[in-house]
Amino acid sequence: MIEVRFSGQQGSFEIDAEFNAPSKGVIALFGPSGSGKTTVLRCVAGLTRLSRGRLVIDGDVWQDERVFVPVHRRALGYVFQEASLFPHLSVRANLEFGQKRTKGGERTIGFDDVVDLLGIELLFDRPTANLSGGERQRVAIGRALLSQPRLLLMDEPLSALDRMGREEILPYLERLHRRLSIPVLYVSHDIGEIERLADSLILMDRGRVRAAGPIADLLVDPALPLARLSEPAAVLDGVVREYDPDYGLAKVDVPGGTLLVAGELGPTGTVRRLRIGASDVSLSRKAVKDTTILNALPVRIDAVAPVGDAQVSVRLRLGTDEAGALLLSRVSRLSWNKLKFQTGDSVIAQIKAVALART
Repeated sequence: MIEVRFSGQQGSFEIDAEFNAPSKGVIALFGPSGSGKTTVLRCVAGLTRLSRGRLVIDGDVWQDERVFVPVHRRALGYVFQEASLFPHLSVRANLEFGQKRTKGGERTIGFDDVVDLLGIELLFDRPTANLSGGERQRVAIGRALLSQPRLLLMDEPLSALDRMGREEILPYLERLHRRLSIPVLYVSHDIGEIERLADSLILMDRGRVRAAGPIADLLVDPALPLARLSEPAAVLDGVVREYDPDYGLAKVDVPGGTLLVAGELGPTGTVRRLRIGASDVSLSRKAVKDTTILNALPVRIDAVAPVGDAQVSVRLRLGTDEAGALLLSRVSRLSWNKLKFQTGDSVIAQIKAVALART
């Protein structure tokens, strides 16, 4: 586990942030600008020291009342918003600089593996000034990984890129997520990035942690502001069962049911993350016949909360037991009252569209 507890004053801003998270996958710190995300990240790195702090990584204390491991001794990599490469060095030399921070016997992430993961071999001999924004960030990530970190910190690494640059680098971040076991603390205010990359979510507001837990749970919690976004969605991981080439549809098993998804999503057993928008989920008391909607599954109404005067957000659980995946639906208050829905009711979720959250 990663145990984080920081509190204190920084200028006029007060931080009181505490959370525990699994030491695996991508742990996203999400919230509006000024909520304290970067301050927490800098505290984890040891770059900012508040009056009170505790940081434990897999049982090793990096900071508490008696211990403060200095920045240069914390086994972590830090990727900033700007790539911050050494301009006088080539791409290869920037990468080799990361390697020099560790002894040969301590290296578990190989140079060739990083180059392959990030697709940067063709950039080796180019000066960093001639790289695109996305290429610069890939090199910066590679340099951080080659320092053999136990923890990777990423502070809005895509915020300085245009849309094409973000789309260029996101598949590489997905590959890192899939193939490396290093936990990543990832700061962002872009919910699309979070849906695509994160496993756990730390929701921050005004220097405090509003909620922490698996992203699939927090995105669909009607009590949290995420469910009140203009385009809220659920994400769920499913396993490809089979593909029908005649209709171009894949069957994907998710906890509590099976979904039909357009496209060939990989061989049987492939794990894919799916995104289902709340506006694409309608509710019915009974199964509807003669409809073009391919996915109509039994669900139970799990929780509900108002969204303004005209709508409600409804959390749904697939299947008939507590192991089912969670969905979110946004319906009008008129429909909710007209059909007399209540928490605990078994209904049919008609899912108009299912998209891939990860490429």
